[in-house]
Amino acid sequence: MTPLITLFTAPKPFNDPHIAVIQRNTLLNWLALGEDVEVVVIGDDPGIAEICQELHIQQLPDVRSNDLGTPLISSIFEMAREVNDSPFLAYGNADILFLPDLLAAVKHLAEKKEQFLAVGQRWDVDVKEPINFGLGWETRLHERVKCEGKLHGQTGSDYFIYPRTCFREIPDFAVGRAGWDNWMIFKARWENLSVIDLSDTVKVLHQNHDYGHLPGGIVHYHLPETDLNVRIGGGRRTIFTLQDVTHVITDHGLAKKPLNWKTFWREVEIFPLIRMHSRPLGWLSFALFHPVKAFNEVRGWLAYKFAKR
Repeated sequence: MTPLITLFTAPKPFNDPHIAVIQRNTLLNWLALGEDVEVVVIGDDPGIAEICQELHIQQLPDVRSNDLGTPLISSIFEMAREVNDSPFLAYGNADILFLPDLLAAVKHLAEKKEQFLAVGQRWDVDVKEPINFGLGWETRLHERVKCEGKLHGQTGSDYFIYPRTCFREIPDFAVGRAGWDNWMIFKARWENLSVIDLSDTVKVLHQNHDYGHLPGGIVHYHLPETDLNVRIGGGRRTIFTLQDVTHVITDHGLAKKPLNWKTFWREVEIFPLIRMHSRPLGWLSFALFHPVKAFNEVRGWLAYKFAKR
């Protein structure tokens, strides 16, 4: 039977005990979503083969990587697409937990939209222990979000759901570094796809962790690979966030994003970029709305150019 959705991820190495616990929780959680979901793990870092064998999950080890050995988003998404013929695909970070309301949202979108990108905010929760996904796990997890969860801001995206007809070509972004998740939202807007915020109806948990797995323990925003992600994605104007969605799902169904003064002027600002497909006009519009930031960017660019001489 063809699953409704292929849920795939590229985990970190399982060397760190805490990372191993939360990533195992994630895989068990995804399996608990049932037959509508096929879980796929991509990569060959330490511990991945063993956990996939234990949980009977399909592993795709031969992912392309950059010169530093970091798997590439382009390869991850391409490999996941080839696993089966599921009408929908979803990338999720390997520390993310879902509730069954995710599947209800996807089924609803399948009736409303042919092409879209679905994203949403997460709830940050401290998880140190293995989670029991036996009978009643949905209720227990929902209560944990209610009691312990802290809603994350709109600046980060940890999962992306889309029909298999979308996102066939993706630049060689490094996974686990910033920038590429913003590009996904930008790309959808550039192609005039509906970008749908599931935050109101889909509860997504993020298991908190440190950044000890990264070089020097540095937060991914400050790594050189993040700078490269931003450059190959088209620069800072492609840093779109959840404020740039076009639709929301509420208890009443799918609706256009409510406009207030902030969201209205944001749409005016990005209009030359996403509708006229003009990057120069997009930059000029940015400069009009954010003159101080634009001035600092130009000054930084000039300093960089002179330093290279």
